[in-house]
Amino acid sequence: MDEYMQAALEEAKKGLACGGIPIGSVLVLDGKIVGRGHNQRVQKGSVVLHAEMDCLENAGRLKAVDYKRSVLYTTLSPCDMCSGAVLLYGIPKVVIGENATFKGPEEYLKSNGVELVVVDSRECKQLMEEFIKENQDLWNEDIGE
Repeated sequence: MDEYMQAALEEAKKGLACGGIPIGSVLVLDGKIVGRGHNQRVQKGSVVLHAEMDCLENAGRLKAVDYKRSVLYTTLSPCDMCSGAVLLYGIPKVVIGENATFKGPEEYLKSNGVELVVVDSRECKQLMEEFIKENQDLWNEDIGE
């Protein structure tokens, strides 16, 4: 696991430690992490603060050309909302920790020119499997079921 996915995983664990859903994300620009985030729907009572959205928010306002040179790392396949943000800002590449416990609209992202790399991290998958097993109702709420 590279340093950026490790940083996203640390964000996921941070979210879990404070009572949230263990999904983390980092935005990398020119080899440097410019934004970090984790799912904070529970902690902040938010309907939109998925890890990727929190990460983009924490990166602050970037120029369009910066997004087009960035890479988004996320521990879990991005949902429709987060995938929409990737497309809106023109982020060309998303590195996904795992997509076995949840798979977002990956084919749609690919069809719009986004490069996807699925790391298939055992650690990311195990973290989500354990969380889902113990928190099925909260998980279903998070993915809109």
